[in-house]
Amino acid sequence: MALESRILDGLHGVVEKVSVPSFSRAVRYHEHGEPEAVLKLEEVPVPAIGAGEVLVEMQAATLHPSDIGLINGSYGRLRQLPAVGGREGVGKVVSVGSGVDEKILQRPVAMPDDQGAWQDYVKMQADDLILLPALVPFDQLALSIINPLTAWRLLNDFEYLNEGDFIIQNAGNSAVGLSVVQFAKKLGLTLISLVRNEGRKSEMIDFGAQEVWIDDDDVPEKAKELTAGKGCVLGLNSVGGRSALRIARSLGEGGVHVTFGAMDGTSVRFPTRSLIFDDIRFVGFWLDRWKRKQSPASLRNAVEEVLQPLALAEIRHPVDKVFELDQFDLALARNAESRMGKVLLVRRKDSAG
Repeated sequence: MALESRILDGLHGVVEKVSVPSFSRAVRYHEHGEPEAVLKLEEVPVPAIGAGEVLVEMQAATLHPSDIGLINGSYGRLRQLPAVGGREGVGKVVSVGSGVDEKILQRPVAMPDDQGAWQDYVKMQADDLILLPALVPFDQLALSIINPLTAWRLLNDFEYLNEGDFIIQNAGNSAVGLSVVQFAKKLGLTLISLVRNEGRKSEMIDFGAQEVWIDDDDVPEKAKELTAGKGCVLGLNSVGGRSALRIARSLGEGGVHVTFGAMDGTSVRFPTRSLIFDDIRFVGFWLDRWKRKQSPASLRNAVEEVLQPLALAEIRHPVDKVFELDQFDLALARNAESRMGKVLLVRRKDSAG
């Protein structure tokens, strides 16, 4: 038996009723392992909502490296099995329980990362909703929080940065890296972005990045030349291995080296000379841990800081390809390939625009 949801017109009240099915789809895993082996598209009941709750219909969801870590069991904090894949997406409110203001019907909201974003419907407490800008396309909203919020915290939580300061990052063409590019420009910082090859370098320059270099052993010397011997004040490392050492050797006295990813699992030997003579600080950052320490109000304020420039079209988040939910296997295959921009899953192709 289908449920009914009322859609409100801002001027004239209720204009139509929308039928919500009794069953829907979810991409789930019952054990940890390689995504291609353990993920299944399953039929699940659409959850019934009660007082203070809302039903959210997924519109678009993104694929993150941490999604893969959750599925294969390597991430820092795992979900109870069986679990739905995906941490981030955008949905719209299609039904509200008693005590919930009907004005939020059809409003875009963030999908809850603890319940999984790769599913058609999810219920939430109305008080937990993160409302998203109404006029921004769903494909942008689907990846508007995790990576931009990571980038913003990296630029604001570890060093007091002044306009004109030099900072450096590796994996510059990653989603976080591209957010760093845009936020650094807004803050008046000079950013060096390291990439693996000339193709990625050209793409980043087209995107608007200024100093884009190949990630090789010449980086530290080039950084010292660019900064007139002062070095960078902040280094952002999401690669590890030799690249992490290049970042460290590009920093100036008292510089901060922040690791928030480890694509290269090679062990890193701390550069002892940099620690002793340059007082380099090595720290780590994990957005999940940071979020758990925030009050609901402070978290909403932090999210607002990264949503506002998106709503004003001051930043954008590149999208590589879009697949429908039942094409999750194709989406995973594309996600494993070299690209610039995120891979998205949508309920329907026409819902991503």
